[in-house]
Amino acid sequence: MKAMVLAAGRGERLRPLTDTLPKPLVAAGGRPLIAWHLEALRRAGITEVVINLSWLGERLKAALGDGRDFGVHITYSEEGPVALETGGGILRALPHLGPGPFLVVSGDIWTDFDFRTLALEDGYLGQLVLVPNPAHHRRGDFGLQGGRLLAAAAVTERFTYGNIGLYRPEFFAGCADGRFPLLEPLKRAIAAGRLGGQLYLGRWCDVGTPERLAQLNARLAQVQ
Repeated sequence: MKAMVLAAGRGERLRPLTDTLPKPLVAAGGRPLIAWHLEALRRAGITEVVINLSWLGERLKAALGDGRDFGVHITYSEEGPVALETGGGILRALPHLGPGPFLVVSGDIWTDFDFRTLALEDGYLGQLVLVPNPAHHRRGDFGLQGGRLLAAAAVTERFTYGNIGLYRPEFFAGCADGRFPLLEPLKRAIAAGRLGGQLYLGRWCDVGTPERLAQLNARLAQVQ
């Protein structure tokens, strides 16, 4: 299985730090966020990794190279000066990801999630990792019932998409090349009853603001 780390975004909410540094290279616990992912993927036996590039992409390439320092092999998916959003970025990278299911993780989260615990049931187009709603996203995104994802409007208890998922290429059938959010094909798969999910109760952080980054660094300092 291959994996994709999403790394093309501008990181507006982390400015001015991300004016000169790609968000996945922001340090947490003394290491770039993306380094945590690459090491976790290697531990899970996933060594073929695709990384999409846009904002300050050359800096990411210079820092990561071909991935050998992390025990993986990196292929880069170029998006040009304007990032294609999550859905468009994955679609653009499909030729690099092969015909089978592939893992996707955002480069701007930190987690100790074990990627080996992700699996796809027959007939499902994807499997998403959900987390308890953080303080900055109390309303959540999706419901979860019997291992199947439900639309937010169909449930009273919602959870937050943890920016980790396992997808079949067919999940993106009908999508056109260009900028679009992942939410569009997610809604279609949920409506068709073909999207699975699992709730993760371990450590997870969306490093979206300087305040959350500082809180994460403080927590990591206590356990290292």
